[in-house]
Amino acid sequence: MSNDSSAIYLFCFARRHRLPVFEVGGLDHRHPVSFWAFKDIVAVLGMSSLEDFCGPEAENRMKDLAWIGPRVCRHEEVVEEVMRRSPAFPARFGTIFSSLDALEKLLDVHYDKISRFLDKAADKEEWAVKGLLNRVQTRTSFSTLMLSREEGRLASLSPGKRYLAEQRIRSSADRELNIWLNGIIKGIGDDLCRHSSEFRERKVLSPDSEAMEMVLNWAFWTAREDADDFRARVDRANEQNDRQGLLLQLSGPWPPYSFLPNLDLVTGEQ
Repeated sequence: MSNDSSAIYLFCFARRHRLPVFEVGGLDHRHPVSFWAFKDIVAVLGMSSLEDFCGPEAENRMKDLAWIGPRVCRHEEVVEEVMRRSPAFPARFGTIFSSLDALEKLLDVHYDKISRFLDKAADKEEWAVKGLLNRVQTRTSFSTLMLSREEGRLASLSPGKRYLAEQRIRSSADRELNIWLNGIIKGIGDDLCRHSSEFRERKVLSPDSEAMEMVLNWAFWTAREDADDFRARVDRANEQNDRQGLLLQLSGPWPPYSFLPNLDLVTGEQ
């Protein structure tokens, strides 16, 4: 490479025979992506600077949403453009190589693993399912139901005893809520897994608001021909559990990051 500070940026790997050369802008749109073949695999590449992803300034740059946001989106757009034509092995954002020789060494070591993944990825899509619970709504629903069941007994108690009895019922409702929630989550997960090739549990994130609490975060690798049925099952689960305050959010299809084998493709110079 002509500039010592330049680097090769990796978007993804794809099947050589499935991916015709096409023109699309790279990470910053100044340089188009390029294609570099290794056996029957093609690497989809861009140009970058080593300083963008390595060194003391890179750490601060990675925290700057104004800088990183458009580039992350561009990375995903290029990978998704490739996926319209070929199965893809997506690289994480910020995966760079100092030279084509360094990239070739990685492909030489991991060729079989990448090739097997591309075979598995053909005609599959990753879908994300997040479960959000309105715990206040759910607790109210359970408490109301349990209090109504005990209304006859409660009516015969003195005000003081009735208050204590109602508090015990509400406490019991919290336990029943958790039992119900665990059962519902397991049932939904089992149903969706039956209509998916692979499944991964992902980290449950902190709530974005006080109203909604994330209670599940899943990834499914689903055959493209089964995607409509998969979405319908998520819709059906929402219809069945909406009144209890549980909402499933479905998004995708995404590049199959959740199902990648480990190649040590980490952010930074290779």
